Amino acid sequence: MSILDAPSLLRILLLLVLGYVLLIIACALFQRKLLYLPSHDGQSHGLSEWNHNGQLMGYARQVASPGTVWLFLHGNAGQAADRSYVLPSFPATDSVFILEYPGYGSRSGSPSLTSFNAAAQQSYEFLKAHYPHTPVCIAAESIGSGPASYLSTLPNPPAKIVLITPFARLVDVAAGHYPFLPVRLLFRDNWDNIAALKHYQGQLEIFAARLDSIIPVSHARAIADSKPSAVLHIIEGDHNDWSDGDKVKIRYDQGT
Repeated sequence: MSILDAPSLLRILLLLVLGYVLLIIACALFQRKLLYLPSHDGQSHGLSEWNHNGQLMGYARQVASPGTVWLFLHGNAGQAADRSYVLPSFPATDSVFILEYPGYGSRSGSPSLTSFNAAAQQSYEFLKAHYPHTPVCIAAESIGSGPASYLSTLPNPPAKIVLITPFARLVDVAAGHYPFLPVRLLFRDNWDNIAALKHYQGQLEIFAARLDSIIPVSHARAIADSKPSAVLHIIEGDHNDWSDGDKVKIRYDQGT
C-alpha cells in the first residue's frame, strides 16, 4: 500500500480548499435560486384573480360584507393560486386575499426580501383603503412570516397577525440546514421577525408544528418568548401539515 508523499497531499488539500471556495461562491451567487422556488402554473384552482391598476396582485375568495379581511402571505414554493387549501382555516364570512409574490405565477419582478416586503405593504395598504370600516388582518406561513412581521412596523399596522410555522431569524434557519457553510456572512435576505415585532401592539397568534423539519419549533417559541402577549399553539405534524384537518383556525375577535 503506497503512502502519498507531501506534495501529493498538498495538492489534494489545495483541491479540497478550492472546491470549498467554489461551493461558497456558488451559494453566494445563487442563494436566491435556492431560497425562492416559484412556480408558474396558469391554473387558478377555483380562486378569483385579484387585480389592481392592471397588475395581478394575487388570488382571492371574496364575500359580501366580510366580518374580517385577511391578507395571506404564503411560503417560498409554488404560487398564490396553489393556496386554496388555506381557505377552510378561515371563517366563511371572511374575505381572504392571497398575495402573489413578484416573480411568482404570472406576476412580474424578482423575488427578494425587498420585493416581498414592498408587495405585502402595497397589498395591505390597498385593502385598508378598500375596506376602511373592516378590520384588515394578516396570516402567513413559513417565509411569509417575514413580510408579515415587516407589516407590524408600519405606522398603521394590522389589527392581528397570525404566523404559521414561522422563523425567528431566517439566517438561523439557513445556518441550521447548512452548518458547513459560512451562511451568516453570505446571507442577504435576512428577515428578523423578533426585531420586527418588538413594538407591535396588536394581536399576535402563532402556530408551530411539533415535528417541523424545515423550521424547528424553537423558532416559534423564541418569537413567543419575545412577545409575552402572543398566543402560541403547538400542533402535530411537519412543516407542511398544518392545513390538514382543523389544526389551525384563523380568527379575529374584536373583543380581545
